[in-house]
Amino acid sequence: MAASTTAAEKGHRTLLIERLGFCGGAAVSGMSGTICGLYNAVENPEAAQPQQVIFGFAERMRRALDAEGGLTSPQIYGKTWVATHDCATYKKVSTDLLRSVGVNILYHTEMVDVLTEDNAVNGLILHTRSGFCKVMGRRFIDCSGDADIIFRSGLTTTKGNNGVIQNPSMMFKAGNVDVAAYLDYWGNDTISPPKVVDKLERRDELIRKKVWLFPTVNPGEILVNGTKITGFDGRALDVTNPVDHSEAEQFSIYQAKEFFKFLKEEIPGFENAYFIDYAQEVGVRQTRTISGIDTLINDDVITAKKRKDSIARSSWPIELHYGSKPKTEWLIDDYYDVPFGSLVPSDGQNVIVAGRCLSAEHEALASCRVTAQCFEYGRAAALATDLSLRSRVDYNEIDGVEISALMNIDYYGKKRSIF
Repeated sequence: MAASTTAAEKGHRTLLIERLGFCGGAAVSGMSGTICGLYNAVENPEAAQPQQVIFGFAERMRRALDAEGGLTSPQIYGKTWVATHDCATYKKVSTDLLRSVGVNILYHTEMVDVLTEDNAVNGLILHTRSGFCKVMGRRFIDCSGDADIIFRSGLTTTKGNNGVIQNPSMMFKAGNVDVAAYLDYWGNDTISPPKVVDKLERRDELIRKKVWLFPTVNPGEILVNGTKITGFDGRALDVTNPVDHSEAEQFSIYQAKEFFKFLKEEIPGFENAYFIDYAQEVGVRQTRTISGIDTLINDDVITAKKRKDSIARSSWPIELHYGSKPKTEWLIDDYYDVPFGSLVPSDGQNVIVAGRCLSAEHEALASCRVTAQCFEYGRAAALATDLSLRSRVDYNEIDGVEISALMNIDYYGKKRSIF
């Protein structure tokens, strides 16, 4: 959405291809439900006020969702804050943005193959309800999250930590919760307190022992991130494999219902709650990543490395979803920069990526893949596309410092640091 909106605003004829019937990706279809990565991290959020560290398209969406009544105020998440959005409002805001700038949209359409010549992408083969069709283009932005165009073009991709990816989750919502009673017991931090972890440890049927609950904008409604999705035999799943992906969707149904049962039995405020709905699909954290002309490495995050070619800043922790308890490493009172080159395939010409498939090491990806930063990757990819077309150069010939300078001009007519 950020990529197509920005490209269209730059005057380019832009086609957005989406396999679902709405825009928003995992934020909506996976019901991830929170804008993560907007704010700084501190030792004691209870005694501090959130400071926003990223603006640009992320701020544009934050304002639009808030104006429609579809976004909560900042909520404590460990040592930082998140804002929880309403998925229905997200769909409306996305549609407004895309239509307002004249993006051409093909919903219910899937890319199934790539047309290439001399290492360049010339077109895509699409599948629709009416059959197959072909679209041609001069530049392509792969926002699939799975590096689908890159992969089908034969360009280099890797997958996880030696092929092992982070566990997906199935989000769901609970209604008719006594939110005051729940908060009195749980506390203001959306991450489960030790007393809840202790209860989860005693429930063998629940394989995740550290969970997150987010009050939404709707009275009595809680967004639940409490599942770890594996195979029925306990193995880690690769959701680029359709058999594994199908098993993930099935296993997730049972895990979500078991955790909802736990909430009703163990957590005050949930006694009279009802199960509203599952997310439309499991929320995927990681699949393929590209091999970029630059790579965000683990030490860049840990040491808070700063860059002149930054396209986004982040204080979001390294958040690894392995085992029963997600591992979290915080970046207190600091941030790191994501380089432009992490969006540019090292062996491509006229294709660029945006989203979680950027070039990053495994632990670094566990930090840089979240919503606010992904908005900025989309905007950076579109700005690079505009420069590429106007200057008649390939993406790998673009100076990332120039893109960083363009990123520092926000949507409200001011020059402002992305921090």
